[in-house]
Amino acid sequence: MAQDLSEKELLKMEVEQLKKEVKNTRVPISKSGKDIKDYVEAQAGNDPLLKGVPEDKNPFREKGSCAIS
Repeated sequence: MAQDLSEKELLKMEVEQLKKEVKNTRVPISKSGKDIKDYVEAQAGNDPLLKGVPEDKNPFREKGSCAIS
């Protein structure tokens, strides 16, 4: 698609994108990193990858065994 557009159209699209991005509020990584770390630590108790899934609710448990005689 971008190959079909002229250079002027591509630059116009880039300017529109930059206008959208300039409206975003910026937060220092020192603050946002701490916020993300706090959120992850707070949600760790609900994370099935960390605490495991109860055997009766595990959709991937083996349903039965196969015996070849």
